[in-house]
This record gives sequence, C-alpha cells and structure tokens, in this order.
Amino acid sequence: MNTTVLTRRRLLQAGSALAAGALAAPLVALAQPAWPDRPVRVIVPYAAGQGADVLMRLIGQELSRTLNQPLVVENRAGAGGNIGAAAAAKAPADGYTFLFGTNATNAANEFLYPNPGFNAAADFDAVAMVGLLPMVIGSTAADLPANGVAELVAQAKARPGTLNVGLPSTTANVVFAQFVKSAQAPLFAVKYKSSAQSMTDVLGGQIPLVIDTVTAARPHVASGKLKVVGITSLKPSDMLPGVRSVAEQGVPGFDVVAWDALFAPRGTPPEVTQKFAQHVQRALQVPEIRRKLLDIGVEPLFMGPAQLDAFVKDERQKWGATIKAADIRID
Repeated sequence: MNTTVLTRRRLLQAGSALAAGALAAPLVALAQPAWPDRPVRVIVPYAAGQGADVLMRLIGQELSRTLNQPLVVENRAGAGGNIGAAAAAKAPADGYTFLFGTNATNAANEFLYPNPGFNAAADFDAVAMVGLLPMVIGSTAADLPANGVAELVAQAKARPGTLNVGLPSTTANVVFAQFVKSAQAPLFAVKYKSSAQSMTDVLGGQIPLVIDTVTAARPHVASGKLKVVGITSLKPSDMLPGVRSVAEQGVPGFDVVAWDALFAPRGTPPEVTQKFAQHVQRALQVPEIRRKLLDIGVEPLFMGPAQLDAFVKDERQKWGATIKAADIRID
C-alpha cells in the first residue's frame, strides 16, 4: 500500500474521531443542565412565623424571581434548631437543599447539647451571610440612664449579685456571660422561657434589666417605657439611632450578636454555592428588602462563602469559650 493511501486513511480516522467527540460534547452538556433547573429547598430549623422563618421567606421571594425557579422553605423545628440542621446535613450535596442556619445551629449548639445530631464544622459548606441580629441591654431602672454601661457596671460592683437581668434565650445567656466577664460586672441572671415573659417583668418593675433582641425592645423604647443601656454589636445600629454600643462605653471589643446565614451540605459543587451567594447578594441590595429587614430587627450584611467560613470559625471559638466558661448547658 502506498504512502498516499495510508495518509488519506489516517486523516479519515482522525476526522471520524473529531466528529464523534463533537457529537459527544452536547450530550455531556445535556446531562448536566445549568443550576438550577428545578425548585431549590431551604430548610429552616425553626417554626413557621419565628424570626428566621420570616427572614428566609422575605428574601426567598426575591431569590425565586432571580433564580427563575421556586424557592421552597421547609420548616423542620425542634431541639433548638438541631432537628432541621441534622436533616440538612444528611441531604444530597447536589445544590438543591440548603440550610438557613444561625449562630445557634452553626456555632453554639455543639457546646450546649450533648448530641446535636450533626457536626456543624464538618457537615456544611458556607454559602452566604444574610444579616446580624444585635441584642440590647434594656432597663426600666430610674437610676440607669440610656447609654449607661458605666453606671450599670458601677452599680453592679457596689451591689454584687443584686441587679437581676432577665434572659429569655440562649443567645441572651451568652451575651450576659460575656458581659459579666468582659465588664467585670457581678450581675444576677434570671432565666425566662420567652421574650414576652421577661419583657412583662421588666416593664412591670419586677426586674430592673433585660437582655433581648432589638425587635423585642424597639416598641417599648419608642413608647418611652424602656431605656437601652447599650447595644451588643461592635458598632451602633441604624435600627436604634442614638444608642451607643457596649464596646463604645468602656468594654472594648465587645461584640456578641445573633446572625442568620445560608449553608450547603458538605461537598456541594463550589460553582453552585458561589452562584447562589451572588443571588443572595443581589437580593440584599434591593432597597425594599433592606428596609423590611431593618423593620424586623435584622441588620443586612452579606458575606460570600470564603468570608462566611472564616467568620463562622471565629464565632464557633468565641461562643464555645463563653459557653464553657459560664457552664451553660441544655439537657
């Protein structure tokens, strides 16, 4: 066989191989459609109507619009968020199930519960921070002025263990423990099962102080019945104009806030988490959504996957150290 025939045959074989590859490429693309091509589920590990649920449904409406797919909120409440978080941790890492996590589920609960049912550090990939929920130290005591952290600390030292502080949540307990430690203020904790109970007692004069969310305190601040001694975020918040942070009032670096963020089961494709994070960022830039978040006591704050991951690692250390030092437990 001459050289010309061999060369022609090899060219034909090479052309056939290229054609086969060209035909195969669209088939691969068809087998892996662009995300999302079906509804996206977000597990909220709290009951319908609670703060995290209201927040997720608020931004979920905008996400449904920009994703061009329904965003389905599934409430899986119980055990301080552990039931829903465990369900999300066990979900397929395919980009169609996410967790709307909090400082409880993804930072504190592993130190509060003997067996949460999941590993917050190992079972999730960070996706996007949605917002911060600062707490406040509120008072009805006549001799405690607004923005009066210095006066509070002085009174606590003068009368150790006699100033009662209402604590309606685990977050309030942690804020209290960190404040007592950082400010060297010997206050006395009074635990409540709900904000309604503790707020009723502080407004009724049964206790002089309460630690609660901005949302719970703001109506009573507006009516003049409650004074805010300080806000627990590092900086003041637009939600309570004129209120100074605890850190600004002689307790440098004090920063203990609740927060809400989106997480994915570990191993979810990074291109999906990045894309979802971009949609969340756009949603948080919508003026009407930002206004509504502030109305419900949430300070909008976006962080992408890498920044959120670093933030949560720091938060886990901070919350863990405070919980252990104060011996806070939930059996």
